[in-house]
Amino acid sequence: MQVQVAIAILYRENKFLMQLRDNKPNLLYPGHWAFFGGHMEPGETPEEAVQREIFEEIGYTLPPTFSKFGCYSDEIALRHVFHAPLLVELDRLVLNEGWDMGLVAPEYVQQGSCYSAVAGEIRPFGAVHRRILLDFMREPMLIANT
Repeated sequence: MQVQVAIAILYRENKFLMQLRDNKPNLLYPGHWAFFGGHMEPGETPEEAVQREIFEEIGYTLPPTFSKFGCYSDEIALRHVFHAPLLVELDRLVLNEGWDMGLVAPEYVQQGSCYSAVAGEIRPFGAVHRRILLDFMREPMLIANT
């Protein structure tokens, strides 16, 4: 059964904030770089879900300017994708979920992997998350605001 999730592309200084998912085999994309966000609760709108998930996972309140980028659907999930600037320094965030987090430069998105100091190695991007970011980077008006 397909679940609904709300995820966010957060950007700062032409880089993207990514979460290194826990390296647990029962997770989708274990040990892969992915977006922050998660499952929608019953009765919750995608906008409410993304705000709640981002606050729960990193203690960040999305700015009022956050907006929808699109929807991505596959056999596993319907992903509601939002985007917003990250208006605080990384040291102001608290990682409450995941193995690591970091600001990732576009060239690492292009190559499909990025180093994690916590993991001590290069880790891949989750396939769907990489595809979404590549689509986002092709939008000149959106990428100009990162």
